Amino acid sequence: MTETDTRSSHGRDLGAELDRLHALEDVRALKHRYLRCLDTKQWQEFEDCFVPDATGDYNGLVFDDRAALVDYMRTHMGPGLISLHQAHHPEVEVHGELATGRWYLQDKVIVAEHGFMLEGAAIYDDRYVRTPQGWRIAHTGYRRTYEATYRLADLPGLRVRGPGEHTHV
Repeated sequence: MTETDTRSSHGRDLGAELDRLHALEDVRALKHRYLRCLDTKQWQEFEDCFVPDATGDYNGLVFDDRAALVDYMRTHMGPGLISLHQAHHPEVEVHGELATGRWYLQDKVIVAEHGFMLEGAAIYDDRYVRTPQGWRIAHTGYRRTYEATYRLADLPGLRVRGPGEHTHV
């Protein structure tokens, strides 16, 4: 195979382009795993999304390392709290072993025991690093575009069911 054979019609090295595309998909999958594990409370898998010295800044709620971030989520997002986190419109850029990502977040948190619901949106700004175990989050955080809170008692007829409860009634 000659050098000409490894170039696309746009002059890009096909091997490098394939590596970049694989990295983009790996970073996207990592972000989705982070959100899924947060909502399903899979704390070990959630922790595995980060490098040990990862940082976080959720609209001013700051974490200096992975242990503090995971411990906070495990403590404050436990049983009885229902959450939905969806990240859309990824803008991911890969630069060798590093990547950045910007995502549009839509979230909802319901705490039926306290009669509380929050919904909102934010823009995530993340940094990623490629490790021997695959891509991991080096920094995550967002800035809110809006946040609305509700008292569940003010929403007549609202029924909240959580994981494992029959919902087809």
